Amino acid sequence: MNNSVVMPIIGHMRSPYREKFGIPRQPNLVQVESYIEMTEAYSDILAFEGIEDFSHLWLLWQFHENKKSDNTLNQMPKFRAQVRPPRLGGNQKIGVFATRSMYRPSPIGLSVVQFLRVEKHGKAVRVYVTGSDLLDGTPILDIKPYIQYSDAIADSISGYAQEEPQRKTVVWSENAQQQQQQLLKQGILDKKIFDELEQVLSLDPRPAYQNDAERVYGMCFAVLNVRFTVDEQDVIVIAVEQS
Repeated sequence: MNNSVVMPIIGHMRSPYREKFGIPRQPNLVQVESYIEMTEAYSDILAFEGIEDFSHLWLLWQFHENKKSDNTLNQMPKFRAQVRPPRLGGNQKIGVFATRSMYRPSPIGLSVVQFLRVEKHGKAVRVYVTGSDLLDGTPILDIKPYIQYSDAIADSISGYAQEEPQRKTVVWSENAQQQQQQLLKQGILDKKIFDELEQVLSLDPRPAYQNDAERVYGMCFAVLNVRFTVDEQDVIVIAVEQS
């Protein structure tokens, strides 16, 4: 019996998330704009006729940077029956099928995003969205419209993830403020990228098991290298530079 499947890659996500650290743990927590660049075989604008009638889309995608297991779609990865969800502090084990962990039998992700527009750039078609939780370069396996009456379940129960994670206040140090203003004055970046960065930082991107207020963390976001610390209430940006 053949237990594997080969799936085509229809496009790749282009997003400001250049590394896994800092990516929101669920979609639509941060309204950051990104786009899917369709591969040559699927860059036909006719394939998107009617998509503008939908406000949201389902994206099916591949965990392509999962280093702890085989991440191909045509080979069977080693099965891990239990994982440690960050939402439970990273210490409590739970069944893999009761989580959205990346370490699954099939390295496939599923995200709802808000649709913005479709544009033609040269020979390539781009699908612009907000709310993505996908790493830059993520292979896209399919795009489907979100159907409100059937996909939204008002009285659903979401176990340990019933409530949206609490956000922290983002505070800019004097040094970071000066660096931000200098980048804005140079005209290379606009304020939008800093607004998006604040949304990402407010979710406290640290691993759940780390709680050291003195530790300095580093994160790459779009063209920015950011250093910050975290205490009980605030995320303090101490440096921000162009990469």
